[in-house]
Amino acid sequence: MSIRKRTILALSAAALIASTSMTSLALAQDGSVVIYTAHKSSIVDTLLPIFEQETGLKAEVVKLGSGDIAKRVQAEAGAPAADVIWSISGSQLTELSDLLEPYTPPEADQIDPQFVKDPAWTPYTAVVYVLAVNTDLQPLESAPKTWAELADPKWSGQIATARADGSGSAMQQLQTVLTVFGDEGWDKYAEIAKNFVFADSSGAVPRFVADGETAMGLTLEDNALEYVQGGAPISIVHLTDGTAATPDGVALVKNSPNPEGGKAFIDWAMSKSTQEKLAMDIGRRSVRLDVEGPAGTPNLADLTLVNVKPLSEFGGAEDVLAKWRTAIGE
Repeated sequence: MSIRKRTILALSAAALIASTSMTSLALAQDGSVVIYTAHKSSIVDTLLPIFEQETGLKAEVVKLGSGDIAKRVQAEAGAPAADVIWSISGSQLTELSDLLEPYTPPEADQIDPQFVKDPAWTPYTAVVYVLAVNTDLQPLESAPKTWAELADPKWSGQIATARADGSGSAMQQLQTVLTVFGDEGWDKYAEIAKNFVFADSSGAVPRFVADGETAMGLTLEDNALEYVQGGAPISIVHLTDGTAATPDGVALVKNSPNPEGGKAFIDWAMSKSTQEKLAMDIGRRSVRLDVEGPAGTPNLADLTLVNVKPLSEFGGAEDVLAKWRTAIGE
């Protein structure tokens, strides 16, 4: 089931590569840093002017869904166009590790070690996955509080989510369910999926919830916080049978056109000042030990956190996606 389309134009990864890779290469050779990112536009528009002002470097951004970023980097492996991948899930970066150049930024000792998963990439923020609830439609006290409760048929058509084949956060939510329920994970996910309404992206989910198109939605904590702070009738539920707090990452592309520019971007992204801005102004949780969490959010230590198993433990990305399509009835 699909919520009305809000995307003006959708291009296949192959078409996108053909139309932009030469431009990206030319820009990189002119000294620009070419960045592939799954960040939503509001974050890109907030942060990149600061990067350019503070470093004097020009940033050229290609914004795609995280799944399309992975496909594009794989397709360009023989002649990379990007210098940096910025903010896709750590599990996806690990799948791409052969195409990444390990790099350790300054003050790496300030990164919380629980988020360090692979030397090929650097944890950038800690992404917490939540249930956003429209309290005008669904009183918080009777809203589901666990993954198990989300499987109740009474929530049919009331839970918005992104698609795991296009959204890294939706894939992380799937991995969370598989981790929490073990051998019964796929069966439980299939039960929950019967209640899903699919949105174009995880960032769109809280907008649908705020607009009342669904009563609830699975999304990122910072996406939901943006609407809470904007006055929408949304409350945030951290599911008590397993909340995921997983790193998304930033990584240097192997054999990139401008590796020094890429390193400068990673240094900037991981600096204390940038991480403080992410927490205070954007609502993302920093991975740095010396930066506090966003205002109004619970301490991670007070949540039922699960150590989400990597895609490799479930057969790898392609196998997981094939099983996911079966689980949602495609």
